Amino acid sequence: MRPISQMPPDVAASIIGVFADIDDTLTTDGRLPAASYAALEALHDAGLFVAPITGRPAGWCDMVARFWPVTGVVGENGAFYFAYDSAQRRMRRSFFASDFERAANRKRLESVGRRILAEVPGSAISADQLYREADLAIDFCEDVAPLGKADIVRIKTIFEEEGAVAKISSIHVNGWFGDYDKLSMTRRFADEILRIDLDAEKHRIVFAGDSPNDAPMFGFFPNSCGVANVLDFTGEMDSEPAFVTARAGGEGFVEIAEAVLSARGLGESGIQQREAADAR
Repeated sequence: MRPISQMPPDVAASIIGVFADIDDTLTTDGRLPAASYAALEALHDAGLFVAPITGRPAGWCDMVARFWPVTGVVGENGAFYFAYDSAQRRMRRSFFASDFERAANRKRLESVGRRILAEVPGSAISADQLYREADLAIDFCEDVAPLGKADIVRIKTIFEEEGAVAKISSIHVNGWFGDYDKLSMTRRFADEILRIDLDAEKHRIVFAGDSPNDAPMFGFFPNSCGVANVLDFTGEMDSEPAFVTARAGGEGFVEIAEAVLSARGLGESGIQQREAADAR
């Protein structure tokens, strides 16, 4: 992982879009800073596509797709994408699994959840579970006292023993039934909404993330970036980002946006102008 300051200017100038995780990448300590949102707006206003690629639930993603300055959002670690057409006032929703499959999988996940809660004291079903369509999120530090690494790994192992896929984020262990991840649904989103060949354009796209569930994206995008807190997972991810910021969370995302925008003659001033406009 090289410092973001070492991203070559010609590479930064060639970027056409930014994919970004939300928790602890766009956010800091559970909040979305004004500077992060201003960075999203500055990127969008500069003509780049912007899309969160998150483990957060469908209910949240519907709001993000409607109200944030984004082209769309991939949610629940790749279970779906949502993209809002403001001109037609229509939300486009594409799921990996059918309604019937998701309903059946939810029943299976309820059983897995009961086992996890019984075997890992201190864990909890995530507060946002009610708004999920396809996965089960087990909270290990968001609204509960932080669990140790051994307990977090045990949660992941239980999911896998029950035949589910499991990924560790910075706040949850997410488990689901189905052969998908963040990257596979991002491919579909790129094809159907962005109308681009992701394999052909991956060198011109930045992915920003912070934790092990981002590893498929880190491995695929040559110019992937981690915010500084990704260093907490050094040696624990299948793939690591090419670049890393000096600052953590939302401040780190602003560094990434500044690097891309500076290559277009905008940079920090563009984000500050956006923050000032939003404050008025």
